[in-house]
Amino acid sequence: MKTMQKGFTLIELMIVVAIIAILAAIALPQYQNYVARSQATAGLADITPGKTAFEEMVNNGQSAANFTVDAVGLQATTERCAVALTQPDATGAAAAALKCTLKGNPKVATKTIQWDRASNGSWTCHSSLEDKFRPKGCVNP
Repeated sequence: MKTMQKGFTLIELMIVVAIIAILAAIALPQYQNYVARSQATAGLADITPGKTAFEEMVNNGQSAANFTVDAVGLQATTERCAVALTQPDATGAAAAALKCTLKGNPKVATKTIQWDRASNGSWTCHSSLEDKFRPKGCVNP
């Protein structure tokens, strides 16, 4: 009587492991880039609400000493970044900035993303991130 083979051979199992390893080698770096882009965008989202409160303080004639991270409704430290505020001049019209120093993924850690306010009241996003991680609309300083 002829016996039937049951199960997988060692070669078949090794081929499956090799295929999984190749897929993982391709997917893991792409996932890390995705996480880095997400953290950069989230860092920008952490500081963006401060623009409205900042403009409100300027329009109300607040003195430059009153411009702090807390005063514009931001936390000094978030899960994704350390937040800093550059105060405007005494009139509130000169350049100021809301800055996030990113934490987390090594590809974006210690890089900065910030909103710079021009004396005419317009805001521009600047970032030290590589192009592939920088949120749309942000430019290199």
